[in-house]
Amino acid sequence: MSFRIIGLDPTPFRNLFGLPDEELERLNVKRVVADAKPGYPDRVELRDAEPGETLLLLNYLHQPAETPYKASHAIFVREGAVTAYDKVDETPECLRLRPISLRVFDSSGMMVDADLASGREVEPAIERLLENPAASYIHAHYAKRGCYAARIDRA
Repeated sequence: MSFRIIGLDPTPFRNLFGLPDEELERLNVKRVVADAKPGYPDRVELRDAEPGETLLLLNYLHQPAETPYKASHAIFVREGAVTAYDKVDETPECLRLRPISLRVFDSSGMMVDADLASGREVEPAIERLLENPAASYIHAHYAKRGCYAARIDRA
């Protein structure tokens, strides 16, 4: 089954790019500089930042559905990220490098299934989970820290 992986729209974050650190702190946002790769996965372009690139660490409401699964968590957004990742049947390297939690939701935002995958196991797990007729979309999370990574839909 074909799937589509989508990064976050950069528009809501653009007003934060370039703000002084003091202003970011008032907004509960922290600027960090990547000091290793891999290590700082950007949620817009779905790639690990290169050493020396700056990112914003902030809280993001990734599951806004008014259900018990409504959720937010910390994410990295690379300062200057322009174009959201949006590809069919292609998995970005940042989702292969780390164990991924795949959380399946129905159209009302209730979780109906979940699985863990890593490396080359990611695509078969996504395809199997999307075979569930109740599945509307999948949220991928980095399993170790629990951070939201990307949304996955049927293509």
